[in-house]
Amino acid sequence: MHIGFMIANWASINPNKSSTLEILQECIKRNHTVSILLTNNLTVRNNIVHGQIETINKMDKIPENIVSFYKKVTFTKKMTPLHAFDCMMIRKDPPINPLVLNFLDAIKDEVVIVNDVDGIRKANNKLYTTTFHDPNNNYLPVTHVSGSKKFINKVIDESESEKMILKPLDGSGGRGVIVLEKNARSNINSLLDFYIDETGDNYVILQEYIEGAENGDVRVLMLNGQYIGAYNRKPAEGEIRANIQTGGTAHKYVMTESQLKICKKVGAKLVSDGLYFVGLDMIGDKILEVNVLNPGGITNINKLEKLKLQKKVVDFLEEKVDEKVEKRLELEYLLKRFSELRE
Repeated sequence: MHIGFMIANWASINPNKSSTLEILQECIKRNHTVSILLTNNLTVRNNIVHGQIETINKMDKIPENIVSFYKKVTFTKKMTPLHAFDCMMIRKDPPINPLVLNFLDAIKDEVVIVNDVDGIRKANNKLYTTTFHDPNNNYLPVTHVSGSKKFINKVIDESESEKMILKPLDGSGGRGVIVLEKNARSNINSLLDFYIDETGDNYVILQEYIEGAENGDVRVLMLNGQYIGAYNRKPAEGEIRANIQTGGTAHKYVMTESQLKICKKVGAKLVSDGLYFVGLDMIGDKILEVNVLNPGGITNINKLEKLKLQKKVVDFLEEKVDEKVEKRLELEYLLKRFSELRE
């Protein structure tokens, strides 16, 4: 099986923290051909989508240690039609350029893409949670999205809460997330000037502050609509953001019964949208964000729970490819039988 990983940059991978590298190494261990493809290395040759792919060269011995594995990897570069892949995982921090999805439209019916191109198109920013239809805020926090400073100010004025969360519509890793406090009202307009330009094209999210947020959040990993693992991310001292990229620390966590019910509820929705490998960020029984492009957490959950979640992910990839092959063979058989009957 030829598995591709679409990433932003190989050199920037931190092998001690990269879920992508864990999955990639597991693919190599199973003797799959593995290649990486950068999002800026796509092209069209005579109406066929190609990529300057970098295929990992065979190793005499695959190091178990992930850092050693990362250092030992070498590549062979070659311009290749993307139809050559059996499976591709998109592993790039959001947002992804919509043009990349247009390139992938050409192969989505032939290649297993995780997550699905149309699903990513639907969930390419934080507006995706609006499709969950939770008007009573049973598992979604009160959330407003706008590119209007006037509207955002109105919501702040009308809110009974003393604190709210402001963050950009696009982004990842906790970048741009701040706490707005009503007692610092004089600074809010300056902050909105920074986030929202005069055109109103820069949308922001204004979200209720959930009690307990100062103690961090929970990163939940979902695979094929099922919960597979979680851990608690606690912010560094003086920080509100619990993201590992901003200095947050990883701790063991036991999911509550109500949290597991919420995961099961949204899991069906995720699968119907082709979003198979997803990270949910939760505080209590509220889902703050849904991460569909490059969800991390495998390395931390593995260490804390003594698991190897990458095995489950690669099992799933293999199953999806087998399903597609079976459907293709079945269709070929039916077409052949139809042709024979016509003769």
